[in-house]
Amino acid sequence: MILHVARLDDVCEINPRMPKALADEDIASFLPMAGVSEDGQIDFEEERPVREVRKGYTYFERGDVLIARITPCFENGKATRTSSLARPIGFGSTEFHVLRAGAALDTSYLFHMLWNPRFREIGANNMTGSAGQKRVPTDFLKRLEIPLPPLDEQQRIVAILDKANALRRKRERALELLQVLIGSLVGEYLSTQKTIELGGLIADGPTNGLYKPSSAYGDGFPILRINNFYDGRIVDISSLRRLDVSDIELSRFQLNEGDIVINRVNSLPYLGKSALVQGLLEPTVYESNMMRFSLRRSVMLPEVCIALLQTPAIKAQILSKAKNAVNQSSINQKDVCDLILPLPKMANQKSFVAAVHKIFRIEAAAIRDNTSIFALSSFLQHQAFSGQLR
Repeated sequence: MILHVARLDDVCEINPRMPKALADEDIASFLPMAGVSEDGQIDFEEERPVREVRKGYTYFERGDVLIARITPCFENGKATRTSSLARPIGFGSTEFHVLRAGAALDTSYLFHMLWNPRFREIGANNMTGSAGQKRVPTDFLKRLEIPLPPLDEQQRIVAILDKANALRRKRERALELLQVLIGSLVGEYLSTQKTIELGGLIADGPTNGLYKPSSAYGDGFPILRINNFYDGRIVDISSLRRLDVSDIELSRFQLNEGDIVINRVNSLPYLGKSALVQGLLEPTVYESNMMRFSLRRSVMLPEVCIALLQTPAIKAQILSKAKNAVNQSSINQKDVCDLILPLPKMANQKSFVAAVHKIFRIEAAAIRDNTSIFALSSFLQHQAFSGQLR
């Protein structure tokens, strides 16, 4: 079968001009860059008089497709259909490209052609400008060739891709709700008037991590860094960077199962984020902008401690101890030891851990499903972009 392709500027209007007859008193939908998600959705919109946005913003109409033109928003997938806008006309960030489908092109098909990893890879390789200010040029979009099957085939492809993405979003929402459930378990099992300083719970530490120059990274042992954990857990232990360490460094800075690490230097919103060390695949060390400690497990279980460290009350204590400098803040070992934590009864701690482990098993299954759905969605998008989706 011969695949029919078309240049984008032959089948859609790119960055159309604002009509001169637009009245100042008209009300327009307004989309800042923050109003468009990396999930291809409109998160929120505002309403503004045309007189306020006529100059200095990008004009579009309900039904157009928007894609971010600037790095890293483009690579991260900020793009959306505007069919749900409250107003028939809209304005938004100057960092949007606007595409308006012609008669031979389904708008949602156009969106999926532009909102997929394959297109973003090609677009990123064609960006122009200086580092940090690179943009996808209009001429690249004009010259881009896309598969162009008949309209009814375009609509069939859209139905498949929309269904896959809707299923993926449902799975992601389910994962978010599981996190909310864990938070509710903290209140149910761990609320108590009895408190203790964290230092009184520590069996070993806290100890600051290992500093190595960038030239040491490459081969060797895995190293846990602050971008590898979030919300109390390590994100993907198989993706850790590696570096050369001596036997002495390994013995001093090696992590153990059940250790807790806490970030001691970062921008203020991320200062004090922490994680429970679990699932180590091989000997692993940790970097210098975090500290490590282990607990007296007869007094507090590590799963309980890490859950408490995620609560707003403990995070507020951490921020109150922050030493602020230009672009970063810090806490020291004494600050960590001085944190005041609730001290639940051991029976309640064990009940909490058992309940959380059940949730983690459910979550693990959901993550596997979501990963499969994401892979399927990416595969379908690639097939569509290549004209192979049948």
